Amino acid sequence: MIVKTLEDSCDVFHLEAAKVSALKSTLLGDSSVVALAETFKVLGDTTRVRILDALSRAELCVCDIARLLGLSESAVSHQLRLLRGMRLVRPRREGRMIYYTLDDQHIVGLFKQGLEHVQERFRTGRGV
Repeated sequence: MIVKTLEDSCDVFHLEAAKVSALKSTLLGDSSVVALAETFKVLGDTTRVRILDALSRAELCVCDIARLLGLSESAVSHQLRLLRGMRLVRPRREGRMIYYTLDDQHIVGLFKQGLEHVQERFRTGRGV
């Protein structure tokens, strides 16, 4: 049940047509909204966040990730497949070995900013 308070709604009808019109043309398109939401959905899993954390520090193979995080190799492989599909990580083959790293600097920045946001919330006493 959602309870509305006075803070949740306007008590006076007010429309700034020019502002609304200008903003409307700058909003994300449907495909960008869907892609961004899917990216954040993939990031909403603790195992995948742990994998991304490890890969933000070093290039690793499935065996090393599994050992580091206390997971099975099949579980790590499954999560890496999802992360590859979202272009958050990329593989590099060296002989028979495949090593993983974060896909690009955008992912590094996204991860770093998200972590800074969480740490700031805890420092200010607004943590979960």
